[in-house]
Amino acid sequence: MTAPTRPSHPHPSPARLPRALAALLLLASAAGLTGCVGAAVGAGATVGVAAMDDRGVQGVARDAGLATQVRGKWLNYDLETGDTLAVDGSVKVYNRRAMLTGTVKTEDIRAKAVRLTWEVEGIEEVINELAVGDTSLSDAAIDSWISTQLTAKLTFDKDVQAINYIIETENGVVYLLGTAQSQAELDRVLGHARGVSRVRDVVSHVRVKTPEASENPATPTAPKMRA
Repeated sequence: MTAPTRPSHPHPSPARLPRALAALLLLASAAGLTGCVGAAVGAGATVGVAAMDDRGVQGVARDAGLATQVRGKWLNYDLETGDTLAVDGSVKVYNRRAMLTGTVKTEDIRAKAVRLTWEVEGIEEVINELAVGDTSLSDAAIDSWISTQLTAKLTFDKDVQAINYIIETENGVVYLLGTAQSQAELDRVLGHARGVSRVRDVVSHVRVKTPEASENPATPTAPKMRA
């Protein structure tokens, strides 16, 4: 098997749910069971969880819509070419920042994924973490396990607002996107990520709020960092 090559790396919440419910939803999301849990707790709870996110309900919905548009462009590309970009690649959007992960077949497909993502109106940044190479079902199972373990660690850490983090794992590398309330919180998140078994590396694209941004959370700042 050819090893995948990776790119080089050059306000207060309006609503709160009981922590156990928020934890349940987060864990279900990591395991791919969001739909089942959503049906059980009702649409109102889903909106409540979104309101806990720093982006608010509208921001969460906006980013979800942008990600859907990207996936639609990828799928159309696959239908036209016979490629599998929409299957091999993943896109997550947080505050209009699109993070691309996964392993695609060629450099040309990788470049096409980036171009198609930029075509979606409203995307303000594209973070290209797509690798080129081959993957296996066992690799995918381990990556899913890592993401689930890390989601659990963040969810049950009272000093981390886990709802503000997106976790993607590819070939044992954990990629993080979102907003940290402080550098101390981000350090805790990175520590949790490094502590999960089988994690080979941690790459953070998380933005850290400044004191000014905490009062007006529209413009968080942020260094991209490798843990």
